[in-house]
Amino acid sequence: MSQTKILNTLLILIFLAPFASFGQLEEIAQEKLQTTDKFNEIYRLMDNLYLEEIDGPMLTEVAIKAMLEELDPHSVYISAKEVEAANRNIVGSFVGVGIRFQILKDTLMVVNPIPGGPSAKVGVRAGDKIIKIDDELVAGVGLKNSGVRDRLLGDKGSKVVISIHRRGEKKLINYEIKRDKIPVFSVPTSYMVDDEIGYVKLTSFSRTSYEEVHKAIERLKEQGMKKLIFDLQDNGGGLLYASKQIADEFLDDDRMIVYSEGRAQPRKQYVADKKGIFEKGKVIFLIDESTASASEILSGSIQDWDRGVIIGRRSFGKGLVQRPFDLKDGSQIRLTIAKYFTPSGRWIQKPYDDHEAYRNDYIKRFESGELMSKDSIQLPDSLKYQTLVNKREIYGGGGIVPDIFVPIDTSQVSEMYKNILRKGVINAFSLEFVDANRKELFAKYPTFEDFKKTEDISWITEKFWKRVEDEGVEIVEEDKKISGELIELRVKASMANDLWDFGKYYEIINVENDILSKAIEVFHTKGAYEKILKN
Repeated sequence: MSQTKILNTLLILIFLAPFASFGQLEEIAQEKLQTTDKFNEIYRLMDNLYLEEIDGPMLTEVAIKAMLEELDPHSVYISAKEVEAANRNIVGSFVGVGIRFQILKDTLMVVNPIPGGPSAKVGVRAGDKIIKIDDELVAGVGLKNSGVRDRLLGDKGSKVVISIHRRGEKKLINYEIKRDKIPVFSVPTSYMVDDEIGYVKLTSFSRTSYEEVHKAIERLKEQGMKKLIFDLQDNGGGLLYASKQIADEFLDDDRMIVYSEGRAQPRKQYVADKKGIFEKGKVIFLIDESTASASEILSGSIQDWDRGVIIGRRSFGKGLVQRPFDLKDGSQIRLTIAKYFTPSGRWIQKPYDDHEAYRNDYIKRFESGELMSKDSIQLPDSLKYQTLVNKREIYGGGGIVPDIFVPIDTSQVSEMYKNILRKGVINAFSLEFVDANRKELFAKYPTFEDFKKTEDISWITEKFWKRVEDEGVEIVEEDKKISGELIELRVKASMANDLWDFGKYYEIINVENDILSKAIEVFHTKGAYEKILKN
């Protein structure tokens, strides 16, 4: 045996020592070396004898992806080129010019410059059309979103020149912009629903999420908030520690929030250890079938300790912990290293032996009727647990089952509605209408509150329906009776987004949020909140 193989064998023996009896170690080590040798042998044969020159880096990446996919649905490989984009929501920032954009009719349009960002500082405005980037024509050339990011993102302090066309100006305007750190907010909106009820929407768990949530709750308390609705719908998760920090805002000291353990990972538990900003007030958490991972840690700990009410539909069911490992070439793998458990001991991971079925779980839930009826949720008695204070019945093994179930509402969805969404008519109309009528709109609605409380915007929606016809979508009167109000509400919400910011979109569209409406109803019904927690 060569010196290299002897050294490798020793290293493997040392690594395996805690997991196998000593008599098994050499046999296991030899198997691992044989696996590595086999991989190298096949690669050498391809490299030396394949009929054409092989792309080594590409084949290596394909092999890595295939290996990780065999493990579980959440262990993944991320190429060096994709790492920054993949980590953006976790890091909570990126380096760029600071614009929200949309490609409309093959032209890059600025929806909003991010307040305080590099573009806003030099004078870029909402509605500006970017024609050139560093003298490269980007209008009318089939530019995609990825192409925009490739050209506008870069190193902090580096410069880029954009040439824009602005309504009313005959010549292009050039701006030299110095790239800087741009925040990615995970709390897009927080506002008072009424005099006592506050609302916070959290879209991910990043390094900045705790601070954002803390500030949002602080602002709402200053406005008189006594009860809180915390929205985790469509929140796919993020950093485990961020969920611990946020849970700590609601739970008393020394209460466990989550614990994790794995084959090579000793048990690690996270406990509430500081004074939270909302440990005593009534709180309702909203979840749905897209609520996953760190969101389930947060909502699971709240449910286990009977700290608040969970309303919505059964969550995604992800109870696995991934750890990122940076590779030498700048790429990264996220490897599943442990399971996590809620304070009552629940492992909420749904089965993942069949990866295709795992990916199609939403379709299965829809077809089984689970999204329409809580009675369709099939979980065995072996997954039954009890909450830690009031001994209520709860379940593990497939997500967080809410205390109050709210069925998905498809009553306003027609074929015409789906066609309008598929063609992107609402977003395109909103962008163009706002761009052409910005001054008039701000004259009519000086503030967002003025726009929000205005019920009659027929002067806008009449033009929208004309645009629908122009786009070749047939207006079916029966479908319009079914979906018309929802479509017009989405138009209004999209315009609020384009006139102010993305958070205002939620304030408008939440009128049709049935899970939120149920939470408001519970708070408004005397004794309902307490009855749920004592059931």
